[in-house]
Amino acid sequence: MVEQPGAVHVVTTKREYKGKTYVAHLLRHSFREGGKVRNETVGNLSHLPAHVVELIRQSLRGQRFVEVGGSFDILRSPRHGNVTAVMTMMRNLGMAALLGSRPSRERDLVMAMVAARVLRPSSKLATTRWWTTTTLPGQLAVEDATEDDLYAAMDWLLERQPAIEKKLAARHLSAGGMVLYDISSSYFEGTKCPLAALGHSRDGKKGTLQVNYGLVTDSCGCPVSVTVFAGNVGDSTTVMDQATKLQTTFGIESLVLVGDRGMITERQIDAIKKRPGIDWVTALRSPAIRDLVERKAIQLGLFDERNLFEIVDEQYPGERLVACCNPALAEHRKLKRDSLIEATRKKLDKIKASVTSGRLRGKDKIGLRVGKIINAHKVGKHFDFTIEDASFEFSVDQKRVREEAALDGIYVIRTSLAAKALDTHGVVLTYKRLSSVERAFRSLKTIDLHVRPIHHWTEDRVRAHIFLCMLAFYVQYHMQEAWRSLLYRDEELWDHTRADPVAKAPRSSSAKQKDATHLTAQGWPVHSFRTLLDDLGGIVRNTCRRKGAVAGEPEFELVTQATDLQNRALELIQNMTA
Repeated sequence: MVEQPGAVHVVTTKREYKGKTYVAHLLRHSFREGGKVRNETVGNLSHLPAHVVELIRQSLRGQRFVEVGGSFDILRSPRHGNVTAVMTMMRNLGMAALLGSRPSRERDLVMAMVAARVLRPSSKLATTRWWTTTTLPGQLAVEDATEDDLYAAMDWLLERQPAIEKKLAARHLSAGGMVLYDISSSYFEGTKCPLAALGHSRDGKKGTLQVNYGLVTDSCGCPVSVTVFAGNVGDSTTVMDQATKLQTTFGIESLVLVGDRGMITERQIDAIKKRPGIDWVTALRSPAIRDLVERKAIQLGLFDERNLFEIVDEQYPGERLVACCNPALAEHRKLKRDSLIEATRKKLDKIKASVTSGRLRGKDKIGLRVGKIINAHKVGKHFDFTIEDASFEFSVDQKRVREEAALDGIYVIRTSLAAKALDTHGVVLTYKRLSSVERAFRSLKTIDLHVRPIHHWTEDRVRAHIFLCMLAFYVQYHMQEAWRSLLYRDEELWDHTRADPVAKAPRSSSAKQKDATHLTAQGWPVHSFRTLLDDLGGIVRNTCRRKGAVAGEPEFELVTQATDLQNRALELIQNMTA
């Protein structure tokens, strides 16, 4: 084919010979002779790499090539791929409409704060510094936002929390469905907030002020609502507040409330029974289980044949009790108890040696030293002590150890649900679903979103901060679901039909393969949620300008070409919806 008579051009030819394809790149000169177009081969380029041949072809067509560094300047290179992933998911989830039906500056700021909390959780001031290194503020037109603007937007968000949670409840909760509820706490930096109080610390920060917050999720652990309480509020006292919120505010007239043994206590069950439409699933505390065993309501010998069975007991009228025995849990508790008893015994031996040598005297002083050790390991009930002014003796009460060991791995789930509503296996699996709420708390508090430590002083700002973190977890939850195949997560969802609901859910073959090889089925590296976001951050949007450009000359943008893994991650987010 002649491109320009009298011109030199590149011709590519292909021919088949004995099942093989041979490609040749020829440099030809086209010219007219006697009114006819003739071609003359002046060179063979077949030995050159394909990209070099293409450069020669384009050059002969009149295109000019200059050194990259000498053609344009790169003015900015903000991270773009990770922002695109989060913003795409937020659009798919309808976050803008969820926050407010009308566009506003405050809505854009909250959207930006939710996205920033997913991408890189930090203080409000640090957020306004950090997000200038990304394309996030530009996508939401909040480039000029200050720390005070973000605080004002948090106040705007708190006013809308009831309406937002009602929309989430309508989206994820249904009449008669399971509702998971649990409570956690986070510690404060400072002493000014009215919510800050001493209470049962779940952060291991004894003596620090804290705030409690209860999280409501659907049966899969997707967050729907969060309520903030003072740090000294007991877990069980919050249950009826949540029941009222679910029925009155969210309009869920019938539901099944699932909570742990410290949450749905006997007193709370009595109160729930007075509210029509609420069933519940919880578990018995250790003293109640021991009482059932001593009264022969639970015959331990039955666990030799099976690991769960239902019982009926007159002390629990109208309820179903499911007794379970997990051998793996029993072994874990035995090892833990034995190690704590041994560690305590060694420390007590040192005290005894000090008393015997005369270095430690006095009943009060010896008792104080012993008390510190007992409080440290929480196994004092397994020891007998004799303390005098000049002597100290102790021994392990093996009978008490055996009595406790007999109940290792045994737990009893109680529910008001009838068998036709939920079979025995379903009762066990439903209670074990609470682990998804515990994972949510771990993500909220430490791994990803960093609720703690809380620096806000006012009660409303603390409530808005925790609600903002819940919304960020809502986005992250759906991103993690979309990325199951790329993360260290099992791609097979919760199995209601597995044969043994008591034992730990086995990992699927695909998950075991990822664990062993650290590679996906496509051969890509397996990621955590955080490292996959960081990988996507490698896609940047370069703002460029011609080198030597005069004032006012337009700029142009070049986005980094995505890898196969990055393309797949963005594609999965694009296809994910609530």
